[in-house]
Amino acid sequence: MERESWSFRPRDLVTVPNLITYLRFLLVPPFVYFFLKENYIAAGIVIGLSGLSDCFDGLLARKLHQVTSLGKILDPIADKVTLIAVAVCMVVYLPAIMPIMLVLMAKEFLMLLGGFILLLRKMTPPPANIFGKIATLVFYFVICLIIFIKILTGHENMVLIYIGLVLVALAMVTALIQYAVVFFRMNQKKS
Repeated sequence: MERESWSFRPRDLVTVPNLITYLRFLLVPPFVYFFLKENYIAAGIVIGLSGLSDCFDGLLARKLHQVTSLGKILDPIADKVTLIAVAVCMVVYLPAIMPIMLVLMAKEFLMLLGGFILLLRKMTPPPANIFGKIATLVFYFVICLIIFIKILTGHENMVLIYIGLVLVALAMVTALIQYAVVFFRMNQKKS
């Protein structure tokens, strides 16, 4: 993997993909509000929109030739902010899932730390790989499924919640391992 240095151009602030990423940041507070107010339909719609916009920002960046260093940094930060907000809401909702959520939050913290170290070393963090994309997709699917079942039945299916969150944790840890390999390779080449 070739090392890429980080660069910022003011026009990068208003590309279509970066505007979509800003939207993902703006969707976090409404999700938290609706979820904590037990308006699960609105919370499900908001997190669904966030997930869809996450799928399209990178696709549009490539299709519109608007891939930017800023976007490569903002996109994963938006993912992590969203995941942490959802994790906190889920722990408030079901305190028994705290251990699984701690795994997810530790992974996100390590990813942010790794990205920050690369930026300090004047390197652009690597783009999402297939493992990261699958982990994010599994995360959004499981959270939407948990909310959808709550809406339909009026109660939570704890077995499904635990199985879903364990699958999310496994996908996230697999992605973390893959990113760690890339991180260490990039740092070896820089040395």
